[in-house]
This record gives sequence, C-alpha cells and structure tokens, in this order.
Amino acid sequence: MKKVVLATRNLGKVEELERMLNAADIDVQVLGLAEFPDMPDVEETGDTFTENALLKARAVSTFTKLPALADDSGLCVDALGGKPGIYSARWAGVHGDDKANLEKVLEDFVATGSTNRGAQFVCSVALVFPVGDKNYGLEITHIGEIVGEIVDTPRGTHGFGYDPIFQPLGESRTTAQMPAHEKDEISHRGKALRAITPDLIALL
Repeated sequence: MKKVVLATRNLGKVEELERMLNAADIDVQVLGLAEFPDMPDVEETGDTFTENALLKARAVSTFTKLPALADDSGLCVDALGGKPGIYSARWAGVHGDDKANLEKVLEDFVATGSTNRGAQFVCSVALVFPVGDKNYGLEITHIGEIVGEIVDTPRGTHGFGYDPIFQPLGESRTTAQMPAHEKDEISHRGKALRAITPDLIALL
C-alpha cells in the first residue's frame, strides 16, 4: 500500500485526512508523526501559512524518506488585524494549548471593543517528495478558507482548536457543534485537502 506521512502529532488531523481519502476511495495509508517519535520539531519560521506548510513537509519527507503532506492553518480575526493567524497554535504562549489559545482570542477580541466579529479559518497544505522518489523536487500547495464569525462563548465538543468559537457564515452552529462529516464538507482544511487530493491520486 502506498504511504504518505501527515506532518502532525494531532490524531484529529490524521483521522480527518483518513476520512477524506477514504471518501475519495484512495488506497493510501496515512501515517502521523506519532509513528516517528524521533522526528525533531520543525521551527515554523515562515511568514505565511504556505511557507510554514512547506517547511514542515520538506523536513518530514527528508526524515521519513516518504512523501509528506503538511498543513499550516489558523484563525484570522478581522478585529485583531488577521491575528492570531500563523501564531494560532501558540497564541497563548504554549504550543497546542487549545483552551488557553481560545480564551486569549476571546479576551483580545473583547479588549478591542469592536462589534466586527468577522473571522476566517485558513489552511495551506503542501505535498513534498523525498530524495529518490520519481517526483522529487516537485512541491505542490493549495489553500482553503472558510468565512464566518467568532462567538462569545465556546459551544460544542467536536473538533479541536478554535472550533468551539467559530461559526461559519450562514450557520447557527459552531464547527465544534457539527458532526465530523459535515465539518469536513465546509472546513478550510477540508477544502485544501480536497484540492490536493487529485495530486495525491496522480502522484503517489
């Protein structure tokens, strides 16, 4: 079976990609970084989601010697000038502390005094191939976005990250209140992964 490494230790993201590949009927085994415990952390020094996604995909592909798919995503709040943006995973100071990050975004929003609740989830995905692969040197990226607004109080237990405070345009539910298959249909990551799926089919 063909393999691709998803550059994350987040089991939720691995399961999300697996669901999408299964829905597209692609016979590919998705590995997460939990299966490569010696893989060093990659410094996300890029200025954009795409730059960070490429940094991660290149490093993981080099380390695992397998095709690597990485994403960088975040919440961009209009009233905060597009922040936390690329700093979404570490907005409160500790990488991956979802609760603290979410609470800080709400605090920062209230502090602005703004009535503009507009926000977007943005995701960039990058596919990179290892040395020796017939596609080595080829780097593919796609971006997905979902527009909505932030809500005052977290709602829902599904999803992860900022899902409990993000309500998509036209929805009465937050993305944390939506079943996984519904969220996948409209999410920023879902859109980006669907955009790169034809490349996975053609190149893996």
